[in-house]
Amino acid sequence: MKRKALIVGNWKMHKGPAEAREFAKELLKEIGDPEAEVGVAPPFVSLFPVWEVIRGSFVKLCAQNVFWEKEGAYTGEISPLMLKDVGCSYVIIGHSERRIYFGETDQMVNKKLKAVIKEGLKGIICVGENLQEREEGKTLEVITRQLNGALETLTEEEMEQVVIAYEPVWAIGTGKNATPSQIEEVHAKIRELIAGRFNSVLASSLRILYGGSVKPDNIDELMAIPDVDGVLVGGASLRVDSFVRIVNFRRKE
Repeated sequence: MKRKALIVGNWKMHKGPAEAREFAKELLKEIGDPEAEVGVAPPFVSLFPVWEVIRGSFVKLCAQNVFWEKEGAYTGEISPLMLKDVGCSYVIIGHSERRIYFGETDQMVNKKLKAVIKEGLKGIICVGENLQEREEGKTLEVITRQLNGALETLTEEEMEQVVIAYEPVWAIGTGKNATPSQIEEVHAKIRELIAGRFNSVLASSLRILYGGSVKPDNIDELMAIPDVDGVLVGGASLRVDSFVRIVNFRRKE
């Protein structure tokens, strides 16, 4: 099944409203007509300024995080409904930095995902092993546990609104990349798990992204790996020229 590639730039804690607005303007001028679906994930304070620029374009607005309640006494949190109101289409959930620094669990990821889908948004679920787990040969065990927790009680219809991103923790922002064979093994395992949990048709339509030191000089190789349907880009998405090169990757035949 032909799956449309998805390229998402995760700006993390970079670019306040003014800088984000100017970046979005420049991106629209330079991006061209990529074959991939493209998204950018600014910090919360910059979501609406970016939306004002990209509204009506093919670039999708994405959020980096969310809380699972619609409203209430949850100081500092942002609800799915709020994200929808500012133009978001996707929400990144369960990024390793959220798990490491803020104690997010698979159960919390599950609650966030279901809340996001309920409001008509799509969830990008991040999974990945740390260096110790990789060295101990526990990668597939970790991926299986994280996915089972994140997708607990999801229906097939809800699963159609999910994208999965494999991000080995040891490769995020380190300059290190998983090898093509390592990436292919994990992505194939993810698709196998989805087929077993739901069905083969859904599994074949699922988009699985890779994240972890994605750069202009490795994007073509990454996109040539079987079962890689796009990338989640960190640092390389903070410059227009490098992100545009990634978005306009060249498929290797």
